[in-house]
Amino acid sequence: MPGPTVYYLRHGETDWNVEGRLQGRHDVPLNVRGRAQGVHCGEVLRDLFAGAGRDPAGLDYVSSPLRRALETMELARVVLGLAPKEFRTDPRLAEIAFGDWEGSTIAQLHRSDPAGIAQREHDKWHFVPPGGESYAMVAVRMRDWYEGLTRDTVAVAHGGTARALIACLGIAKPAAAPLLDIEQGAVYVFEGEKLTRYT
Repeated sequence: MPGPTVYYLRHGETDWNVEGRLQGRHDVPLNVRGRAQGVHCGEVLRDLFAGAGRDPAGLDYVSSPLRRALETMELARVVLGLAPKEFRTDPRLAEIAFGDWEGSTIAQLHRSDPAGIAQREHDKWHFVPPGGESYAMVAVRMRDWYEGLTRDTVAVAHGGTARALIACLGIAKPAAAPLLDIEQGAVYVFEGEKLTRYT
C-alpha cells in the first residue's frame, strides 16, 4: 500500500550554491533569488491544492532544521495563508554531511583530495567523505522518516535527501540517484513510485 503523498521542496538558492560549494550541514542562509524561489514554491503549492480542492491547512508540514530550509518553508507557508512558523522540524531531513569537504568546491577537492574525488566518482552512492556520510547512510534515515508519515505532507529539505528518498522509493536505482538534478524553485510530488515535478 503506498504511503502518503509528499510535496517536496528543495530549499531555495544560497550564495554557496552559486559558488558551487558543498554545503552539507553548514547553516547558509538564502540569498535574494532563494527567497523568491521560496515564494514561487508557495504559489505552485497553492495552485496544486486549489486544483485538487484541498485545504492547505489539512496537510502536515515538516522541514530540515537547517536555516535555508526553514526560510523556504516560512516563505511558502505565507503564500498559502498559513502561520509562517507553525510547522515541525525533523533532523532526519538535514542535508547529507560532507564533513571535512564542506565549504569546498569540487574543483578545489580535485586538487586537495584527488584520491577521495576519484573514489566518489567511482561509487557516489557508498562513498563517505572524511567526517561525513554516504548517500546510502542518508537513505536509511530518509526511509525511516518516510515510513513514519501518517498523512500527506509538505516537506522542505535538500538535494541530497531528495536523491536518497528517490532511491528508497524505487524511482531510480541507488547508483543513478546521486546523479539526479534536484531543482530549486520546484515542487516534487511523490506518490508511491511516481514522481512529478511542478514549476
